Amino acid sequence: MRLARVMKMGVTIYDVAKEANVSMATVSRVINGNTNVKPATRKKVLDAIELLGFRPNAVARGLASRKTTSVGVIIPDISNLFFAELARGIEDIATMYKYHIILSSSDQQKTKELDLLDNMLEKQVDGVIFMGSSVTEEHVQAFNQANVPVILAATVDEANELPSVNIDYYEAMKDVVNYVITNETTEIGFVSSPLTAKLNQKKKEGFEAALKANELNLDETMVYDGDDTYKSGLEAADYFLRLDQAPKAILASSDEMALGVIHGAQDQGKKIPEDLIVIGFDNTRLATMVRPTLTTVVQPMYDIGAVSMRLLTKHLRREEIDEQQVTLPHRIIFRDSTNSN
Repeated sequence: MRLARVMKMGVTIYDVAKEANVSMATVSRVINGNTNVKPATRKKVLDAIELLGFRPNAVARGLASRKTTSVGVIIPDISNLFFAELARGIEDIATMYKYHIILSSSDQQKTKELDLLDNMLEKQVDGVIFMGSSVTEEHVQAFNQANVPVILAATVDEANELPSVNIDYYEAMKDVVNYVITNETTEIGFVSSPLTAKLNQKKKEGFEAALKANELNLDETMVYDGDDTYKSGLEAADYFLRLDQAPKAILASSDEMALGVIHGAQDQGKKIPEDLIVIGFDNTRLATMVRPTLTTVVQPMYDIGAVSMRLLTKHLRREEIDEQQVTLPHRIIFRDSTNSN
């Protein structure tokens, strides 16, 4: 009867101590791995924990040890495949190092990002991995006051001072434009992601720099401001194909927009790549789901997440850190939406 009663009410450290006939301090020492407990007593405590189904409260332990083995992860949109893949990389490495993650979606709202950070700090997280559209002075101030390590993942810090993991977005977009100019066409349209994010600014700067390096003028009518959604890709295709001088290649700053461009062009009777070259950015699973399959920049999303978590563990374990700002390699993977595949 006593077992049924405590299970219903919620098992506490007091219940375990009573079952094992030891003090709560002894139970605490066993839970926290203190070796200063007799083997016979340790077994009594572990047997009581198993019998009662007791699960130690990580936050309560953290109040004593100042470690909860939990990591807060803030991402813009859990429904976006790009961020979902990053989160998977984070979780796999967190599991390897025996951390668990608290995942929250910010909806790309600065106020919500800062509120989520506060909430996670209240939960006594040991560190935070942050993915957001931009890093403002308010973000930097909040990160510096957090008293726990904060790592940026796929997020660019304007001052380049915060620990981060990215690719070189500027060079990646230059590589795409140079490929198109050399192998496909000089009539290129660009669907930009929101320029509130520094990494998207870098992509646009790379696009413009490549045109200039190839002695081509930037035509602002060949730039469409998208919002990283499939719908804005459809709208971009409609916009470009209505121009008197429509582009023969469209580069999109994300795979989801590139998918919209392909379908929007096909709706107007265009063949890909015979009539229109389309290239995306990120190499999400969408790239192989669309027909024709999508040529895109490989941004190693899983690796960015995994390396971000590993960088955080180095901070938490006070290991030697060679690089605070890690830049991972990128490449273009050629599929059927271009003539070179």
